[in-house]
Amino acid sequence: MAGRRIGAVDVHVGLQVRAARLVHRMSQEKLGDAVGVTFQQIQKYENGVNRIGPGRLHAIAKHLRVPVTYFFEGVDKNPSKAAADSSMSTVIEALSTREGIRIAVALSRIRNPEIRRRVANLLEAIVEDESKEVRSLSRA
Repeated sequence: MAGRRIGAVDVHVGLQVRAARLVHRMSQEKLGDAVGVTFQQIQKYENGVNRIGPGRLHAIAKHLRVPVTYFFEGVDKNPSKAAADSSMSTVIEALSTREGIRIAVALSRIRNPEIRRRVANLLEAIVEDESKEVRSLSRA
């Protein structure tokens, strides 16, 4: 039997599971225990390696207190390209890290739009400086 290819929807749903889990500061082990699977299985779900069945997805949604539809939000924005290759997937993946969640939560707590803009400018400047360093090192 040939192995199945990782589908864009599976990757997208997995990234959404990871993001919701991290927002709730929950370990893969705790989520797995809550829905009756191992933490390794949660890892496979989050990486899109294993497809999540509807009953299990419902249990995950219930435990993470999100509607099942949350996992599919934005999935059809770029249907012709695999989620792993899309720029939106890159953003979702970055926001699915512990640091990404911390940044997003902290940014959402800033009420002043001017301060939020300044924080965004600072992050962009840091990325630009980092990119310049990498380019200069590659020329050396």
